[in-house]
Amino acid sequence: MTKGSTPTDPAATPRRPGQSDGEWVGAWRRSDALDALRRLLSASGQVAPALARRTGLTHTELAVLEHVIEDPVGPTELAHRLGVTSAAASGIVDRLVARGHVERQPHPSDRRRTVVEATPTGREEVVGHMMPMFRELAELDAAFTDEELAVVLRYLEGATQAVRRLL
Repeated sequence: MTKGSTPTDPAATPRRPGQSDGEWVGAWRRSDALDALRRLLSASGQVAPALARRTGLTHTELAVLEHVIEDPVGPTELAHRLGVTSAAASGIVDRLVARGHVERQPHPSDRRRTVVEATPTGREEVVGHMMPMFRELAELDAAFTDEELAVVLRYLEGATQAVRRLL
């Protein structure tokens, strides 16, 4: 048993024949690490709505801005990423252009197309609100040894893989 875990480990608790998922989960005792991960996932799900409120953007406008800050893309690609029509994506981009948060630029290799890029004010709108969190996370990261970070990384990558299986 690892530190912070409870006596029953789900991996060590074999399913009995005929046992339902609910019964198995009911018998499973979570570890402190799993509880902390659950709290992190819950808190992270609240970030986008809170950030949208602070910036005065809709959730979708914020999502577009986050996408183009990371990687300038065309309106059609934005529509695919957001699961909306091309016309809807174009309208969202129009609103962000009007606010000065993004610009349409010619595509670097195909002059018939455009890409949407974040402007410095668009970046500041998102990153400025997130800087306190970024600073605190950097300080937290710096407090761990390389060996500790390797363990944390292995855990987080495994947890990410497990969560992505639901997507």
